[in-house]
Amino acid sequence: MADQALVKTFEDMLGKENVFSSEADRQTYSYDSAVLTPVVPALVVRPTSVERLGQCVQKLYDNGIPMTVRGAGTNLSGGTIPDNSDTVVVLTTALTRILEINVNDLYAVVEPGVITATLAAEVARKNLFYPPDPGSQSVSTIAGNIAENAGGLRGLKYGCTKDYVMGIEFFDATGALVKSGSRTVKCVTGYNLAGLMVQSEGTLGIISQAVLKLVPPPKASKALMAVFANVQDAAEAVAGIIAAHVVPCTLEFLDNNTIVRVDDFTKAGLPRDAGAILLIEVDGHPAQVAEEAEVVEKVIKANNATDVKVPKDAAEKLKLWEARRMALPVLARCRPTTVLEDATVPRSQIPAMMKAVNDIAAKYRLEVGTFGHAGDGNLHPTFLCDKRDADEFHRVEEAIDEMFDTALKLQGTLSGEHGIGTAKAKWMEKETSRGTILFSQRLRRALDPRGLLNPTKLVGI
Repeated sequence: MADQALVKTFEDMLGKENVFSSEADRQTYSYDSAVLTPVVPALVVRPTSVERLGQCVQKLYDNGIPMTVRGAGTNLSGGTIPDNSDTVVVLTTALTRILEINVNDLYAVVEPGVITATLAAEVARKNLFYPPDPGSQSVSTIAGNIAENAGGLRGLKYGCTKDYVMGIEFFDATGALVKSGSRTVKCVTGYNLAGLMVQSEGTLGIISQAVLKLVPPPKASKALMAVFANVQDAAEAVAGIIAAHVVPCTLEFLDNNTIVRVDDFTKAGLPRDAGAILLIEVDGHPAQVAEEAEVVEKVIKANNATDVKVPKDAAEKLKLWEARRMALPVLARCRPTTVLEDATVPRSQIPAMMKAVNDIAAKYRLEVGTFGHAGDGNLHPTFLCDKRDADEFHRVEEAIDEMFDTALKLQGTLSGEHGIGTAKAKWMEKETSRGTILFSQRLRRALDPRGLLNPTKLVGI
């Protein structure tokens, strides 16, 4: 626990109601959604204004105290787990103002704690569109999305969070305010520090404000559910759709285990005997939608789809997408431990990766449910296990090692959207190079010479 003099300093600065020092409160912020050992922080503080946020960072820097910034804590790589028992967790959940939605210049300005779905809904009310839609969007925060470069179901066509960041303000390790980017479409003033902050996982600064690009909403859309007897036919269909030069808004995959478990919970009427399903949506101008939907239907039928269903109305379509979004929480209910991964490969390698995942699960005698953003090569093999069973969990670890090796051999990546944190740090050099690790560490030391910002995460310092 933190020194009482420091606790009193923060209570005077933020108010007692925004300083959490009890054992129970600190336990609450000792873990995130990764399967990693919790670490109880010394203290948790919640600034209620951007100015107070900067003051907190400066106070921690002056006292040489390591800090971990945290939004909703939905990340899956250990990025918001405190580094050690001396760490102070800095919450951004009180900084929730949407400062501006500009309908003429198509941008929004937000504080770091704004909930992703809240922003999307406010933007939609002004007939605009903020596309990034991570599975955690109902609770995850914008700054967390930026720090992890969150993706989502629409990433195939619309890209990830990085594609919507026009500008950022953040506090460096000393508490100094740094500004990068602007409200203009073009901006080359100085280094691209806003880009540097994307997927930096709280290691280079603490975001205090973001300027985000908005786009006009599509005028029309059409959804389809394609049913397949086996996983490989579905995988070949994914590759075929992309090869036909159609880029759907959404192209999602669920295997049989996931289908049955999700349908048990949601009663969505999914085809329980299917080997796999694809949930597909095309959007754009009405004529384009009609043409692309026709091409998609031809491709999936050519790849042995046993059935193609079109939702009869918006409510039925929403039910399908909600079923897909429930995949992880439903699978997480099945066994005591859920290990969700996001190995990602080039889209043409989806069939090979899908086969590898199932072969690896069989080899190590493990239950796996696979779902994910198949259209952009981002799969979520989810191993269902019990960490208390040492033998079973060891097999899970071996399976994950082999799965990542396979993804890299297929010219893929360790993480499409979940980040590195501490969960995947040991594999970083395998994908990049020793020089990459050393360069990143030198960069960190230059910007944070005391090593206080999330010091053990990503590449360490």
